[in-house]
Amino acid sequence: MSSLPFDGAISEFYKKSAPESVRKAIKGSEGKPILNSSYPYQERMGRDEYEDTLHKLQIELVKLQAWAHRAGERIAIVFEGRDTAGKGGAIKRFMEHMNPRSARVVALSAPTSREAKQWYFQRYIEQMPAGGEICLFDRSWYNRGVVEKVFDFCTEQERQAFFKQLPDFEKLIVEDGIRLFKIWLNISQAEQLNRMLSREHDPLKQWKLSKIDVDGLRFWEEYSEAISETLHLTHEIYAPWTVIRADDKRRARIAAIRLVLSQVDYDGKKEKVVGKPDHLICGGPALIHA
Repeated sequence: MSSLPFDGAISEFYKKSAPESVRKAIKGSEGKPILNSSYPYQERMGRDEYEDTLHKLQIELVKLQAWAHRAGERIAIVFEGRDTAGKGGAIKRFMEHMNPRSARVVALSAPTSREAKQWYFQRYIEQMPAGGEICLFDRSWYNRGVVEKVFDFCTEQERQAFFKQLPDFEKLIVEDGIRLFKIWLNISQAEQLNRMLSREHDPLKQWKLSKIDVDGLRFWEEYSEAISETLHLTHEIYAPWTVIRADDKRRARIAAIRLVLSQVDYDGKKEKVVGKPDHLICGGPALIHA
């Protein structure tokens, strides 16, 4: 029996089932950090530039949190994306120097039998920030639009009800004063598989893999269709999506932080430090097709 998680199913997929173009990109990478030929940068952001930029932006995040606490502001940031797109890593950099008393991560597990019988949005409402709080959702109610669709965890009727109710749900959130940010981290198929292979062989990262992650490798096109439909149907002026091309984790983290900071007028804000998200990797839903 293989010592790798899921009996080496990821390596097996790479060897026998992955598209030839994906295998070729991974095999021919020769240590190159960017596998996606359409990505606007050939090299990953340099470590020194990344760490210096991140440090300055994290100081701004601390200012943002202090202001939100004093002003009673409520901020909810939704992180969505394909498996291994970097949601956890981005959230970690957001939270690294924040006060955990008024900033928290929401990562809900599968619904209990009781929750499954509730109104779909009910358990997410309970997690919304109170005054002075910042909540970061590591996946969210958008599970129904994508993962549940791909794996038949919901009926088509339930999914259509979700799309019908969601605009009003988010509009009520925003109208009640919650600042809602929706971030979709997007990566190429070769990059996803390469990251999964890395996790499979790293004992310190194997815990990050789940059966759904592994099974999902077979459903790239189904995921793509569900993602495209979901972003198209839920991109509203009061709750827009921002897609970040995350083949370079460093640039993606910087872009995500800048997105939030640039859209809030908090005390002590340094505009030159905050800047704007990189438009080459950050934009609307159409960017998932880049």
